[in-house]
Amino acid sequence: MKPLPIDPVLPEVVAALRERGAVVVEAPPGAGKTTRVPGALLDAGLAGAGEILVVEPRRLPARLAAERVAGERGEEVGQSVGYSVRFEERAGPATRIRFVTEGILLRRLLAEPGLRGVGAVVLDEFHERHVTSDLALALLKSLRAGARPDLGLCVMSATLDAEPVRAFLDDCPRVRSEGRAFEVAIDHLDEPDARPLPAQIAAAVRNALRGQADGDVLVFLPGAGEIRRAGEALAGLGDRSAVVPLHGEMSLADQNRAVRPDSDGRRKIILATNVAETSVTIDGVVAVIDAGLARIATSSPWSGLPTLALSRISQSSAIQRAGRAGRTRPGHAYRLYTRHDFEQRRRHDLPEVARTDLCEAVLALAAFGVEDRAAFPWFEAPPAPALVAAEELLARLGAIQPARAGAPGGRLTELGRRMLRFPVHPRLARLVCEGEQRGVAEEACLAAALIAERDIRERSRAWFGGAGAGPGHDAAADLLELCDLFQQAATARFARDRVRSLGLDARAVEMVDKARRQLVGIARADRRRADRSHGQGQSAPDVARVERALQIAALTGFPDRVARRRPDKPEVAILSAGGAAEIGPRAAGNELNLLVAIDAEERQQPGPGGGPGRPTGKIAIRLAAGIEAEWLLDLYADALQESQELAWNPSTLRVERASRLNYGAVVLDESVAPAPPSPEAARLLVDAAFAYGLERLDEPGVLANQLARIAFVRRLRPDAPLPALEGPTLRDAVAAACAGMIGFAELRGEGLAAILTRALPPEAEQLLRALAPPSLTLPGGRRLPIHYEPDRPPWIESRLQDFFGMAKGPAVGGGRVLLTIHLLAPNGRPVQVTSDLESFWQKHYPALRRELGRRYPRHAWPEDGKTAQPPPPKPPRARER
Repeated sequence: MKPLPIDPVLPEVVAALRERGAVVVEAPPGAGKTTRVPGALLDAGLAGAGEILVVEPRRLPARLAAERVAGERGEEVGQSVGYSVRFEERAGPATRIRFVTEGILLRRLLAEPGLRGVGAVVLDEFHERHVTSDLALALLKSLRAGARPDLGLCVMSATLDAEPVRAFLDDCPRVRSEGRAFEVAIDHLDEPDARPLPAQIAAAVRNALRGQADGDVLVFLPGAGEIRRAGEALAGLGDRSAVVPLHGEMSLADQNRAVRPDSDGRRKIILATNVAETSVTIDGVVAVIDAGLARIATSSPWSGLPTLALSRISQSSAIQRAGRAGRTRPGHAYRLYTRHDFEQRRRHDLPEVARTDLCEAVLALAAFGVEDRAAFPWFEAPPAPALVAAEELLARLGAIQPARAGAPGGRLTELGRRMLRFPVHPRLARLVCEGEQRGVAEEACLAAALIAERDIRERSRAWFGGAGAGPGHDAAADLLELCDLFQQAATARFARDRVRSLGLDARAVEMVDKARRQLVGIARADRRRADRSHGQGQSAPDVARVERALQIAALTGFPDRVARRRPDKPEVAILSAGGAAEIGPRAAGNELNLLVAIDAEERQQPGPGGGPGRPTGKIAIRLAAGIEAEWLLDLYADALQESQELAWNPSTLRVERASRLNYGAVVLDESVAPAPPSPEAARLLVDAAFAYGLERLDEPGVLANQLARIAFVRRLRPDAPLPALEGPTLRDAVAAACAGMIGFAELRGEGLAAILTRALPPEAEQLLRALAPPSLTLPGGRRLPIHYEPDRPPWIESRLQDFFGMAKGPAVGGGRVLLTIHLLAPNGRPVQVTSDLESFWQKHYPALRRELGRRYPRHAWPEDGKTAQPPPPKPPRARER
């Protein structure tokens, strides 16, 4: 075998594991730890009669590593060296070294807590710090401390500081290999490049080919979508170069083609995801082009389901990528970002346990009997809010017992145990279990696969993994519609022409079918064990019943994601958890107001040069299923809340009572009727009256005049039992007046001024009439209203002739305050204002008499006004017909 940098320290690794049972190995990428350490442990007899499990973070490195180790040992994969990953296994009875993914290890621990038949476990690439690897490390440590002290444990890392891991494993030995690397020249951009990413890649590849006489070029891109578009941009390179992709969704044959020398001797341009950073060694690479981006495994903040988020890589990832150019000789790395950008980046990637959904990990701990998950000895404790959120969701899904008074809860339920059978997020496992119960297990498995895998619609592939700006509103999907599209493709035996004619992405459909078949296989096996059969030999299922069952199953998996379209704006849905989200016109629930929003995303503005987008703060639903209110009543009656609310209706001008049945913030049923009289209704009426304007609730000027009368009497008689109707006192008086009322119609019927007066104490009302009468009668019989104003003496007005026969002016306030008189000409215009009528007759009337007599000769103008006979009051003018 070709010597590798790790070889000299292999005896030290073996000795440490033999003596202490655990060891931490530090070796940079390319040192050979993945391919050489497992074999050394096996050859040293440290596996006993059992297997060595080598745990990789992803399927691609597990398959490639197994093939490489098998090749070095001169055999085919599946003999003494094999692998087990999701959807695929190549291993047999003779397999002694088995490469597996972290998920496979966790499920094996769940099935066999003692890891029967396993002599040692190697956790490779631990620096990637997935939640599953953190959890596995803690569980394996616990297993070694209890039932399996003989179990060997080797933790290997490329860049992570191994000291914390060594300390966690009871200060086990630490072995370091320096590896081997040649000098790599690194170029940064002078300034950011705003061109689309494919254009940047094409220019950088051509530059690298000119700068290097031979050797391959490795290009790091975020995902399969960017790889495809970059490949299209490089289509004109010519026959001397071969552009090959490398990502996890490819077949093993295609992956091998990417990592091996080209069969025609051409220079390879390998367009790879971050899978090529550490886990896979690619010989012959002399130049690296780094876009500085990656799709980092995380979870959707909306659903908790696994997703890939477009992010800028950390400094450590950038250093690893550049190092790929210096494995066999000096190389060159071209970074498509500035040095300043590099220096501003995080030094290391944030561990998943600090940034992702913990539901699967918490459910696994419950299955292991760990009831106090917060006290579990994590390698690095997760944030408390994330742990609480996971516990609450699992309780809502029915997977663990909810905490109740006097009982902490948290134990795994029978439903939770059934959910653990399925290697999917607990939400989807709950969906499948509900489908089993309702007789649509296989249809539920399809629905779960469609939700778990990438969108099968071709038009959604412009945004790989749903990142970036995201699809438009018309891209929101109905779960039943996706199921139907998939079934049409299946009926056509997934013929590519038919798949494309349905607007579907063939590769996405293939991945969904793999996931579906895996889930169906588990469901069928359990059904056979229970001696049940559904579907086999039965008549065709009722379509409406199946669809109804699937919608109910979707609700049980996402009970916290119920939404209701706004009646006035159906493209917006109110969410049961609070807030609102956009939903396209083609989404589920067009005919139903209620739906369950299975997946959503925050809208983003596209980032410059293909980088991460800028959030807009708007939530858009991407996948939904219509539901009915009755299902919430049947399944979640405890979560329903009945409420009654009094509110002012500005349309009907009254207080109304709305009776509502709520599921969170979603209103399921509502009825509105006039509110019965109550103190709360009166308070709302008072608030509305002041907002509307008290003056508008009576005849113009009447209320102001009444308030001024009261103020006038209070000035004359400070000891009078009259309230000061202003500010808070006025509000109290209006509130007292509104007692027993609910609307403006009642206030206007009698008039607010009259109502306020009636609410005064009897003695106050009598005093008000005596000292501030509302009107007076002149000698001729005419009745005049008396005007009271805050800053003026009380006053009256009428034609001058109406005051004939009055020697002195009238007074109020018990005769203490003379009224100001506005004397009007026959045309109604004022000719004199006086509060001393006697002096007016003597001094001013004679001159006015002559002037008015010339202007109004038809009117009588006697010489002595104070003794003259006033004219009789005119009768009211008849209303015109």
